[in-house]
Amino acid sequence: MELAIICLAAFIASGLTLFSGFGLGTLLMPVVAVFFPLEVAIAMTAVVHLANNLFKLLLLGRGADARVLLRFGIPAVLFAWIGAALLVDLSVEDAAIEYSLLGHTMSTSGLNLILGILVLLFVVLELLPVMGRISFDSKYLPLGGVLSGFFGGLSGHQGAFRSMFLIKANLSKEAFIATGVLIAVLVDMTRLLVYGIDLFSERQEIDWVVVAAASLSAFIGAFLGRRLLKKITLRSVQLLVSAMLALIAIGLIFGLI
Repeated sequence: MELAIICLAAFIASGLTLFSGFGLGTLLMPVVAVFFPLEVAIAMTAVVHLANNLFKLLLLGRGADARVLLRFGIPAVLFAWIGAALLVDLSVEDAAIEYSLLGHTMSTSGLNLILGILVLLFVVLELLPVMGRISFDSKYLPLGGVLSGFFGGLSGHQGAFRSMFLIKANLSKEAFIATGVLIAVLVDMTRLLVYGIDLFSERQEIDWVVVAAASLSAFIGAFLGRRLLKKITLRSVQLLVSAMLALIAIGLIFGLI
C-alpha cells in the first residue's frame, strides 16, 4: 500500500511540476514522511527529485534559453551554495510557531511563514489585471536567481521564487519549462554537494525499492506531461503556476507542508 501511494503521488506531482516549474519535492515529501521517519523521507525525496529533474532535462533541456540561464542560473548556483552552507554552519532548528485550528494544535516555522507570505503576495499581485501587461526586465533576473538559489539551498524552496521571475521573462512555454528544469538541476546538485553527506547519513534506512519505483513513476508523469505540452497555451501554464503558488504559500504559512 505504501509503495502504491508514494508512486501515485510521484506520478501526479511530476506531471504538475512539469508545467508549474516546482512542486515535486514539496508534494511528495509529506507523503513519504507518512511511512518513513522525517530524515529518511527527506533523503528519499531528494533522490527522486534530482533523478526526475535529470530525466526532464533529457526530455526538454534543449529548449532552455541561454540568456536567462546565464543571468538567472549563475546567481542561483552561487547563492544555493551560500544558503546550503549557512544551513550546515548554523545547524539550528527553525523556531516553531504553534497555533490552534479547529481544536487541534498545529505548528509552522518562522522561515516557512516568511516564505509563504512572500509567495502569496506575489500571487495577489499576479491576479491584478495590470500585472498581465508587465514583464520583468532582464536586469531583474539575477535578483530572481539570488532569491531562488539562496532559499533553495537554505530550505529547499527554490521553485516558487524561480517561477515568479521566469514566468514574466517573455519566454515561450517550452523555454520556460526547459530553462526552469536546467536551473533546478544545477541548484539541486549544488545543495547536495554542500550538505549531501548529512542528508544521506540515513542511507542505510532508505528503502531503495520505493525510491526506484517512485522515480519511475515520476518519469512516466513527466513523459506524459510532455505530450500534453503542445496542447496547452502559455496562459494556461501561467494560471497553473499562480494556482500552485497559492496552494504552496498557504501550506507553508499554516505548516501543512
